[in-house]
Amino acid sequence: MKAQHYREMSPDELESKLEELQRHLFDLHSQAVTEKLENSKAATNVKRDIARLKTVMREGPQTQ
Repeated sequence: MKAQHYREMSPDELESKLEELQRHLFDLHSQAVTEKLENSKAATNVKRDIARLKTVMREGPQTQ
């Protein structure tokens, strides 16, 4: 997901999305351990989304 999409979300939505992504990353790690992970790049993509989301959260409210 693009950072601009995250910037349009409210702080509550950002927190919710962060929890969802972290849960998804945990599930992907579990699948990798049990060798049921079909897309090995999926965990990397989720980690990048989490990093984008945390960056937007750290930026704070945008002034326009």
